[in-house]
Amino acid sequence: QVDLVESGGGLVQTGGSLRLSCAASGRIYSSTFMGWFRQAPGEEREFVAGIRWGVGNTYYADSVKGRFTISRVSAENTVYLQMDSLKPEDTAVYYCAGNRGGYSTTYASYNFWGQGTQVTVSS
Repeated sequence: QVDLVESGGGLVQTGGSLRLSCAASGRIYSSTFMGWFRQAPGEEREFVAGIRWGVGNTYYADSVKGRFTISRVSAENTVYLQMDSLKPEDTAVYYCAGNRGGYSTTYASYNFWGQGTQVTVSS
């Protein structure tokens, strides 16, 4: 059983930055793929970024490539999402999730989820 708690969301102006944190309780195995998803009102939940827990390989959606950076600190059992050059279209609830089966951009593949944190970017 792994519980995830996100933090770091808030209101920021266009061009600003936020850093989201996802703290995990319970063991995360090296084969686990940790992802950040987001969901805007009336929209599907979409993959934003992901990282292989063991080796640290990172993956990004095209919409955030070059602006967002995902990282993990194994000793802290925490995944981070640094978000720079934020745009109004980045406004959404951001969720952290884990997939024991490895890399996936499909939210249905994920085994455990956090409650989400709201990110609002004003124009």
